[in-house]
Amino acid sequence: MSSLISTVRAKFLDAIRSVNPPGRWKILVVDEHSQKLLGSVLKQFDILQENVTLIESITNYRDPQTFEAMYLLMPTTQNVERIINDFSNGKQQYAGAHLFFIDGLPEHLFERLTSSPAEPHLRCLQDLYINFWAIEAQAFSLKQPGLFFSFFSPPRNESAYKPARARLEEDVRFAAKCIANLCITLNEYPYIRYYMPPHHPPLGALKPHVDTRPPPPPEAAGRWRTQLARGSEARAYESVETDFLTKLLAFSVQDALDEYKRNNSDFPKKSERGRATLIITDRSMDMMAPFIHEFTYQAMANDLLPIEDGTKYTYKFQSSLGSFENKTATLTDEDTVWTDVRHMHMREAIDKLMADFNKFMQDNGVFQGEGAASLTDMKDMLANLPQYQEQREKFSLHLNMAQECMAIFEKDKLPAVANVEQCCATGLTAEGKSPKNLVEEMVPLLDSREVINLNKVRIVALYIQYRDGVPDEDRRRLYQHARLSLPEQDAVNALVHMGVRISRGASDRDTKKKIKQKSSQDEEYELSRFKPLVKTIVEDQAANKLDPSMFPYVKDAPMANAPAAASLRSAPPQATSLRSAKPSWHRAAKPGGASGADNRQRLLLFVAGGMTYSEMREAYLLSNSLNKEIIIGSTHAVAPRQFVDDLKVLELGGVGSKHIPNGLPEHKGGQRTFQEYYDEKYFSRDAPPPQRPAAPPASKKEDRSRLTRPSQTSFADSTISVNSISGSSVQKEEKKKKKGLFRF
Repeated sequence: MSSLISTVRAKFLDAIRSVNPPGRWKILVVDEHSQKLLGSVLKQFDILQENVTLIESITNYRDPQTFEAMYLLMPTTQNVERIINDFSNGKQQYAGAHLFFIDGLPEHLFERLTSSPAEPHLRCLQDLYINFWAIEAQAFSLKQPGLFFSFFSPPRNESAYKPARARLEEDVRFAAKCIANLCITLNEYPYIRYYMPPHHPPLGALKPHVDTRPPPPPEAAGRWRTQLARGSEARAYESVETDFLTKLLAFSVQDALDEYKRNNSDFPKKSERGRATLIITDRSMDMMAPFIHEFTYQAMANDLLPIEDGTKYTYKFQSSLGSFENKTATLTDEDTVWTDVRHMHMREAIDKLMADFNKFMQDNGVFQGEGAASLTDMKDMLANLPQYQEQREKFSLHLNMAQECMAIFEKDKLPAVANVEQCCATGLTAEGKSPKNLVEEMVPLLDSREVINLNKVRIVALYIQYRDGVPDEDRRRLYQHARLSLPEQDAVNALVHMGVRISRGASDRDTKKKIKQKSSQDEEYELSRFKPLVKTIVEDQAANKLDPSMFPYVKDAPMANAPAAASLRSAPPQATSLRSAKPSWHRAAKPGGASGADNRQRLLLFVAGGMTYSEMREAYLLSNSLNKEIIIGSTHAVAPRQFVDDLKVLELGGVGSKHIPNGLPEHKGGQRTFQEYYDEKYFSRDAPPPQRPAAPPASKKEDRSRLTRPSQTSFADSTISVNSISGSSVQKEEKKKKKGLFRF
């Protein structure tokens, strides 16, 4: 199966290899963001092998070079001005410039380049449309956790509504551009569907502020279901078209793809794949998944262990000398042990780890006896394998992770906690019956001091959703039993901003939900019966049974009789692109990346506001069962602890959060262009020129030697060549020289 990481890597390599200056060697110029994107799929060693002599940061002071340069940059106003400055006022930074922009270069910046002094030095210009993070083979992220607050935080007052709406529309347009980048990279012009919730009001800045302390009276609920008509400043309490986050995002993605298609008539290139479908949902669609304990390896590890950004984990490693040292491991698709077990139930993952470990020892002839029968046995035997360092570190890493998870599983009473969670999430017991003693099982856990408060918050949140809201007095009692702090109570109360009804009166009826949570009574593990809602959506889409009233199409549908959604705006005029007469150095981007043998139809799923690791797992499992290539993405990947922490400060606009501790930036509302927003998001300050200390007075002999400027040694003339780098005889001195070529 093709990998999203491989596709992105191939696209970067194709761009680098396409630059073939007369002197063979070239310099790579990057900015902070492009360097991180490039580094996420390529190692510096791989880049140097492509005839790259030097990697420089465009924000640093750079000495003029005699080589041609490949600029790999974000299309910001500042970067365009930096390129122009490299070739202005009699200065020529490089022998020539090959421009590659991570995202699409706006027309006005293109004109700025073509009319600047830099134009005679430009050799080519290409838009790569690759501004997203391929975090796994079938998962991508925008790595923008702060968008959660922009999407769902309510305005603090009436005067803050208009700026909040303006900020939301900017962030929606930004997210849409990134999703469009993914589609272009995959050579997909998909049908687009979006989640249209039928029973709860719009979220975040799409509705007036709702104060949850105390909650609004039931008779006033209808007022918060009203919405500003798009572009209108007057509050409309009559029936108007309602904007939802998913709707705004879906139409913005369609606009971005249509614009790209107008400028690139051959998009999408012909393929044996059927046309893909992109389904856009948001976090409010499934509010069970972020709270429930999952016991598959990846989801459980990210829930219980201090794993940074889903990839960085620090653990105690026993060296060959027997001493223990802290070691930070990176959990990526390059770790085959990780990819083999990450979606398995923890029990199955441990069994496979031990089986693979025993097989490894047998294959290498260092094994006598019956092998490891437990994680403890593995730990003892690993200490005696100093000669197999790389494999030893992989097994040691996952041994530590599995042991830590199981220790927390027992210490935090997760069997009892998870049983209550499963009953709340599925509405059924393990026997398939309606839970009648749920309160009796839940209250002792809330009272217990052995259950951490985070797990109590999760139980209360799941129980409120199971009951579709509880009376205010019952909710206060739950808080008292659990001894929740005020921020923890705020986290539960904030569910109202995610479309969850937390308060109900005696006469309130249950909310009718058309999408039912799935549970598997055939599931081998009683504590893993709940399945995320994306499983139902993907399966219904594959079977052509997805409700068109809840998931309307933006534009066209696969079948002629499928209902089409009304447009949010009138069709834009077919403006002629200013790039119709491009200079000879401009080349259009080539969508599609690497072509693989896998021609299965794609289904793309985007969850605005955070995706869980259980939802990422379902993308892989459903790909196999449905024979489709399913790719899931979001603004960011989210673990339960982080999600609860974000809910605590949702009403504060993120003030005090890990991602935006100062809260959402101030926005004056409608006072700037999208390019100004884009420039601000990727702004990086130029580093000051290096300050060289004044040299002490020198003797005449020294002055004489200083008059002669030493000749600059080129990379081609040095002892490091591509052949020596790629061979097995790389010397330590050569590695040191190569390492010195980087300027960050």
